[in-house]
Amino acid sequence: MELDPLLLSRLQFAFVVSFHAIFPVFTIGLASYIAVLNGLFYKTENPAWDRLAQFWTRVFAVVFGMGVVSGIVMSFQFGTNWSNFSYATANFIGPMLSYEVVTAFFLEAAFLGVLLFGRGKVPQGVHLFASIMVALGTFISSFWILSANSWMQTPAGAELIDGRFHITDWSAAIFNPSFPWRFSHKVMASFVTGGFVVAGVSAWYLLIGRDVEANRRALSMCLWLLLVLTPAQAVIGDFHGLNTLEHQPTKVAAMEGHWETSTDVPLLLAAWPDQAAQDNRFEIGIPNLASLILTHDIHGEIPGISEVPQDEQPTVWLVFWSFRVMVGLGVLMIGVSLVGLWLRRGGRLYRQRGYLQLLRLMSVTPFVAVLAGWFVTETGRAPWLVYGLMTHAEGLTPSLTGGMALFTLIGYMTVYAVVFACGLYYLTRVVRQGMLPASGGDADPSPHAKRPFSAANARFDDDAAPTWRQ
Repeated sequence: MELDPLLLSRLQFAFVVSFHAIFPVFTIGLASYIAVLNGLFYKTENPAWDRLAQFWTRVFAVVFGMGVVSGIVMSFQFGTNWSNFSYATANFIGPMLSYEVVTAFFLEAAFLGVLLFGRGKVPQGVHLFASIMVALGTFISSFWILSANSWMQTPAGAELIDGRFHITDWSAAIFNPSFPWRFSHKVMASFVTGGFVVAGVSAWYLLIGRDVEANRRALSMCLWLLLVLTPAQAVIGDFHGLNTLEHQPTKVAAMEGHWETSTDVPLLLAAWPDQAAQDNRFEIGIPNLASLILTHDIHGEIPGISEVPQDEQPTVWLVFWSFRVMVGLGVLMIGVSLVGLWLRRGGRLYRQRGYLQLLRLMSVTPFVAVLAGWFVTETGRAPWLVYGLMTHAEGLTPSLTGGMALFTLIGYMTVYAVVFACGLYYLTRVVRQGMLPASGGDADPSPHAKRPFSAANARFDDDAAPTWRQ
């Protein structure tokens, strides 16, 4: 059987990107959380905030390292597997990746050393500033990467001349039509991911009775945050969907399992798309709801998948079910956040073991939702690399063989399995070790943590946000 280099290259890139995506989506939110913790400690001098900041900084260091290692491969793949794409888009993709390195990676690398090793060696304000700069660097990095990816989804500000894209308007290219909503959606997903991971770990510590005071604070903070951000993410997702309907109608049609252009379109809760028959084998739906959600008109018209030739259609079943996994988990996250608000009455939040166990399980759901959303985004635009202008087949390296693609795919899977296993081992050790003692507990304890905490300077209510008294 002859190996298909196009299929194997797509599988390889999907594997590498999916593996890498779970790390930045966590570190972006976690970096901001660490900056907040350091800010609270700087303001209140409460050692609990310092201990939380030290613990999550150790977690951040491991995850950040795994993200860097897994992300390096992606840039190499552009040259090895997608040389035609690299040549055609070099005028835009090249500068985007360079800007990410110069403005974000260098910033993160410079201040990450201060964040990790400067505690107790630099003034507390400098250490706080370093944590803010690391958090800022993660946002800048996301900005450039998502701008490049969004341009591939909704190309703008460029002309394709003799097989190469030439930029005619840098502002239009960088801030292309889908970028604002895609960037907002990703940043919000990062905060939600970080919030649920911190809440899950804090819940586990409360279940086993470790560092109760600090983890009650952490859990309370995260649940207040998630109570706001989870529904906000749904609103942003709605606007993102409207934007996608305007610029990539076939993707939205695949998300909805909608084959023929029509009005009064039902929202399908479940179906089995049959691409060969250009129809669904069965459907369970709510009448007119898809029209209402996507057009804000209960009788609105939605274009069908069959509007484009079958060879220009994405793999409908994968887009359809990935979208439902993402949305279903999003609804579950909103529900869990609302239950947390209800349990605050009477102080039951920290004593309800069933809810704490649920939070432990919920710590993995944001990663699944992010991957499902990524599948929707990337498989939904198939067969296009640059939407409407360059297909996957046109972007493939001409000399690439199926054997070469299979060899590198197996190699990446093997190396990434080792990286993931080692990273998971060290993360498990960090979590099992828990927070360092208030005096520092490591070889170079923080002198800031030694300063006595006085209730006259700060106080914390378990069921409310921190408040300060002068």
